[in-house]
Amino acid sequence: MSASPLAESAGQAPVLFQELPAGGGRRIGVATLNSPRTLNGLSLPMCRLLDDRLRAWAGDDGVAAVVLKGAGGKAFCAGGDLHSLYRAMLESPASDAWANVPAREFFETEYRLDHLIHRYPKPVLCWADGIVMGGGVGLMLGASHRIVTGATRFAMPEVTIGLYPDVAGTWMLSRLPRGIGAFLAFTGAQLGAADCLHYGLADRVCEAGEPDALLAALAATDWTADPACHAAQVDAALDACQVPAPEPGPLQRHADAIRLACGRADFLEIAAAIAAWKDHPDPWLARAAATFLAGSPGSARLSHTLLARARHQSLAETFRMEFAASLHCCAEPDFREGIRALLIDKDKSPRWNPATHEQATADWARRFLVPPVPEGEPHPLADLGP
Repeated sequence: MSASPLAESAGQAPVLFQELPAGGGRRIGVATLNSPRTLNGLSLPMCRLLDDRLRAWAGDDGVAAVVLKGAGGKAFCAGGDLHSLYRAMLESPASDAWANVPAREFFETEYRLDHLIHRYPKPVLCWADGIVMGGGVGLMLGASHRIVTGATRFAMPEVTIGLYPDVAGTWMLSRLPRGIGAFLAFTGAQLGAADCLHYGLADRVCEAGEPDALLAALAATDWTADPACHAAQVDAALDACQVPAPEPGPLQRHADAIRLACGRADFLEIAAAIAAWKDHPDPWLARAAATFLAGSPGSARLSHTLLARARHQSLAETFRMEFAASLHCCAEPDFREGIRALLIDKDKSPRWNPATHEQATADWARRFLVPPVPEGEPHPLADLGP
């Protein structure tokens, strides 16, 4: 399949763009995250490139649909550029959340990009093969057609680095069945294709690997129909590529126990219930409990607070809330300490503050809800639609 002249040659560009010729004189836009050494972790330049091109394709009547995928065969996108955020935190005053200009630029750009995908006027297909975590989840969630494979490993493991499930993760998790969202936020538990499909986090399952068959089906489609029919035409192309749904995953199998344990209102009761699974005979639940116990108590409490609010908010309101919370995380010690322990010194021995779930009180978490925007200045995301 040949690409149009817009296609960029493989190389060091962090995002590669192609326009594949398709039926009816239309084209398929393909954006490939191209940082396989970092498992396609999202950097600020990558977010800017994606945002610019997606906006251009949205206004181009010749582009019928957009495909997002990752290079390297291991991950769609494993998260954000934590190394750059770590450097920014070291260079910024710890007491002033607003003073961290690189963090402000990154989160504003990333959240605008994610919001754009949620509200995109054309079909967006996310080929979520391999690792899909953090920032990758943000790109995937808003796509109109979210495609997982047998190799998909979906998770929001921010509790391990002193953050919380952002990129509208709190909005998404708060809308899952009661207790399920809290469990995923507190434990960073990994989900495969079956659980993603069952809980509405994905729409189709296809064979792992490059989406050649899907791209061929999209190229062979006659796109002369009214654009209002294009989503249905994407569905037809996917019908020819999907495989049977896999057997139920561990989240489905343990759903009743998780709802009972994590569907409570009291944070400490949920924490105790998850901790009690540390010796569970099922290694998936035992691993979830171990991750929770080793993770940041403050992150778990903050997730609990944000999930309760996001449940009653619009998507745009949630992005504005998360922008404030993320900047506060950059000014608090846990996020910096979590990155240090996992990626910088790699000792995997973070010193959390607060150190226990009891010390991570509701009052402590409420500080993260206050926008750090200086008086008189508009919120950077004030103009987002609903």
